[in-house]
Formats: sequence, C-alpha cells, structure tokens
Amino acid sequence: MNLFNHLIVAFLPLVPKPIVRWISRPYVAGVELADAVRTVRQLNRQGMCATLDVLGESTQDPALCEEAIADYHRVLEAIEQEKLDCNISLKLTQLGLLIDREQCRQNVRRIMQKAAASGVFVRVDMEDAGVTSATLELFQQLHAEFPNSGIVLQAYLRRTLADLKNLTAQKTNFRLCKGIYIESRRVAFKNPQIVNENYALLLEHGLQAGCYVGIATHDEKLVWQALRLIDALALPHDRYEFQMLLGVDEELRDLIVQAGHKLRVYVPFGKRWYAYCTRRLKENPQIAIYVLKALLGIKTK
Repeated sequence: MNLFNHLIVAFLPLVPKPIVRWISRPYVAGVELADAVRTVRQLNRQGMCATLDVLGESTQDPALCEEAIADYHRVLEAIEQEKLDCNISLKLTQLGLLIDREQCRQNVRRIMQKAAASGVFVRVDMEDAGVTSATLELFQQLHAEFPNSGIVLQAYLRRTLADLKNLTAQKTNFRLCKGIYIESRRVAFKNPQIVNENYALLLEHGLQAGCYVGIATHDEKLVWQALRLIDALALPHDRYEFQMLLGVDEELRDLIVQAGHKLRVYVPFGKRWYAYCTRRLKENPQIAIYVLKALLGIKTK
C-alpha cells in the first residue's frame, strides 16, 4: 500500500486542477468566506458547532502574514455578525513563526485581541515536530494574556505526555489528535496500536487533570474508549467535546451528536485550497486512499 500511496502522490500534479477541486469539495468548504459561513450555518442547524481555518501555507513572506491576519479579522467579524456557533483555528507558520518569533507573537496577538473582543475561542494548531517547542512556548506566552485559547497535542509524538504534564497545572484546553505529519522514529511512534494506546493514555490524563479536551478522531475504537472514560469519570458534557474534519465519516459524526455529545467540525476554506490539499498528501501519503475513493465515488468513512 505504501508504494500505491506514493504513486497517487506522484500522479496528483498531472490531475487537472478542476478535478482536484471537485474531489476536495466534501473536505474544503470553498474559496470564499461566504462559502465557509454557509457551511457553518448548516452545521449549526444540525446541532454541531465548528472551527474555521483560513487555509494558508507556511510562509517567510511578511506580506502573506498580513494577508492572513486580515482574513482572520474578517472571519471573526462574520462569526459575530452571523451569530455562528464557531471558533477559529490558526497555524503559527502561516503567521510568521519561521520569519521572526517575536513578530509572529505580535501577529497572533492581533488576532487574539479581536477574538477576545468578540468572545471567540482561538485554537493554535500544531504542525510538524520541528516547530513543536516553539509553538508551545509561544502559545503559553499568549495564553497568559488570552485565556480563551487552546493548543493541539499529537498522540503519535513521544514527547507529548511530558508536554501535557506541563500544561495541566493551568488546566489548558487542548485538542487531542493522532498527528498526520511524517516524522522519524526518534520523535514519533510508528506502530498504530501504540499511537492509539498513547491517545487513550493522554486523554485519560487530561480529563482527570480537569482539562477541557477536544477529542479529535475519526477512529471509532478511540471514540468508544473516550465514551467509556467519560462514563467512568462521570464527566458532565461541558468538560469535553468531540471533533471531526469536514466531510469525513458523517455517519459516525451524527451518531455522536444523537447520543447527546457536543461535536465540533473543522472547516477549512480559502483560495489556497489546492496547495493545502497537495501538501497534506505529500505529508501523509496514507490519505491517498481517500483520493482514490473520491475518484471512484466511494463514500469515505
């Protein structure tokens, strides 16, 4: 399967852009903010909340950082005006982390200031392992000033339990995901069973410490483990939420909502959708199977 996945990745640049756009429709809300607002409004009607992500690449161009800040300001205005049940997610490399760390902090601060004025929660996404330490350090600096914010932790990284223990004293709000970036064995677990067991361990540690956890997974085994843990700890519904990507396993998504649990859908949008889709494939060729299923008209779960 690895060879097959890599062949799909190699073939992708030959696929006409309109076809890639068609394939990505279930997973990317659209190009314009209006597309994203329409998607979030529909999710809200279905009893789900959302987080909006303005698609953008890691950049070393200050002008693109300014563009991203302006885009997020418009998103925050739309959330407030449309009264959407929605927060925002952002990536630090899109906001200058690889240019100048202090300038990146100021850029993120500008977004968090506006979000705080609107009462909107801000999630700082985690990226590849090369920027994990810098992301955590910058987040903790900003979280001291803007407590209505949270971070993402990746279960496949060997360091994550130690990182979580450093965050639990403040009862930090965090999203827990498996992690998708290709990393070396030195920094990440490679065995899927170990990743799942570490996910369950981290989830238990976070919930027992009193953290609000975004349980981000499409793996029904992990959903079951989370539900078992929630029941064992007798947790009220306001102590956690489930999170899923737009367009992925909507049946499982509906089952979680129908059972009375809060669920947030990650909604990416923006004009850089093509770069986002191709980059995600290159970072994680395993998702190439989703591309093939989309081409064949097979519903992805």
